[in-house]
Order: sequence, then C-alpha cells, then structure tokens
Amino acid sequence: MTATLTVAKPQDLLSHVGRELGPSEWMTVDQAMIDKFADATGDHQWIHVDVERARREMPGGKTIAHGYLTLSLVPRLAATLVKVDQVKRGVNYGSNRVRFTAPVPAGARVRLRLKIGKVEPVEGNGVRVTNEVTMEVEGQERPALVAEIMSVRYA
Repeated sequence: MTATLTVAKPQDLLSHVGRELGPSEWMTVDQAMIDKFADATGDHQWIHVDVERARREMPGGKTIAHGYLTLSLVPRLAATLVKVDQVKRGVNYGSNRVRFTAPVPAGARVRLRLKIGKVEPVEGNGVRVTNEVTMEVEGQERPALVAEIMSVRYA
C-alpha cells in the first residue's frame, strides 16, 4: 500500500516543499468510465466511444480515454497521497501547464506521482499549493499526463 503524507493543517505542507510522493495505487480506466465522461462532457468523438471502429482503426485497437478524463483523475489519486486533517475547505485554483503526452487505452491502469512544488500563504488562513504531477500508464514508458496544478486549502 502507498504511504500517505498526513499533516495537521494546510500550512504544515510548507515543510514538505520538494517532497516527492507516490506512486498511488493503480486505478483502471475502463470503457464504462470513458463513456460516462463522454456523456458528462458531450465529447463523443469515436476514438473514445466507438469500440468496434477503434478495434479496426486505432493503434493498439482500443478506444482511448479523453485527456481531460485523465486530468480529472488527478484530485482523486492525489487525495490518496496527501491528507490534511484540519482543513475547512479546498478549491481548485488552476493549472500552469498541462500536457497529454501519451494515450490511456480503455482498460489500462493508471497511477499518480506528485511532487509538492510551492506552498504560499493566501488570505483567509489558507495556502496555495502548486504540485507537479505525473500520471503513469501501466506498461507504457511515457506518462499519459504531466501537469503543474494548483489548489487552495483553508484551515
């Protein structure tokens, strides 16, 4: 099982800047998840949802997950790597950089690595945390995603 960094309050993350965490546990990105994401976003491009056509026309013969589906899994997997006990609320703040560097074929397993990049105080007893994240795909040399993402956590 992956060890989780647990801190008491958001400000305690400051002493962990530069720390690399992970990898998380593996998570399967199956066709049902891809289809639900397509329904939620309205992106039904065939490379994501047409299993038969993908079998004939896609490299590897499988549909692939939406890049933004892969990105949307970051908070879920990051929560298994970093836990803040005394947090009133947390919000996404944005991204400085997001790159989709390799596909995630339907049925593939992904996991996350995270590096705490910056922790800056913000008004309201909070901190803005910038993390460098990498989403790995089992059996692939290239990661599916590299990104610098930000969140704000309030104590």
